[in-house]
Amino acid sequence: MILGTSDAHLYRIAGKGVERVRSFERAPGRKQWFTPWGGPPETRSITEDRDTVYVNVHVGGVLRSSDHGESWQPTIDIGTDIHRVTTGHGRVYAAGAQGLNVSQDKGDTWSASHEGLKGSYCRGVTVCGDTVLVSAADGPRGGHSGVYWSSVDGRSFERATQGLPDWFSHNVDSLWLDAFPNGSLAAFGTEDGNLFASTDRGRSWSQIARGLPGITRVQLIT
Repeated sequence: MILGTSDAHLYRIAGKGVERVRSFERAPGRKQWFTPWGGPPETRSITEDRDTVYVNVHVGGVLRSSDHGESWQPTIDIGTDIHRVTTGHGRVYAAGAQGLNVSQDKGDTWSASHEGLKGSYCRGVTVCGDTVLVSAADGPRGGHSGVYWSSVDGRSFERATQGLPDWFSHNVDSLWLDAFPNGSLAAFGTEDGNLFASTDRGRSWSQIARGLPGITRVQLIT
């Protein structure tokens, strides 16, 4: 198991302790990683597909390792400003500032789309059965924030409206949207502590909690 931290480090749980993944400190392009506000970059999300691990650094793109973390390769330009990476259906999905980026060849090449999005600034992405869900807004401060669904190719999107407000003021953040891969359940939270769930792959939603304090992560567990 690996975990990410601020300052864009990776750690591996090994035996009874935790050790830093030193190879990640030598990743190509690391000196160019940054944050818009001038602070240190951070390891924002991690996912895997069989023998390949993908690590999203904000702001530093998506890095890939297929040799158990011995080496790392950048897979997308850091200017795409990726906020979350996940995998499913043999694809890699990366939610970024210009829409959803999708790769069908383990990150060798990417295609980007924001068709159907009111605002192209994507924060979250998750796979829910034969559907991909994304959260998108006008920009980093939110505005016209909503949850959208797409087929697995991620080429065009439709906004989920049934059971939801017209818009949310603030972003549905990167780790506030999650789903079971089999499509049975999806959920997301909002800055003001509301929690919504869907059992039809994001087409319709029900509010299941309100006023929760300080949501930092929505994670579905079997």
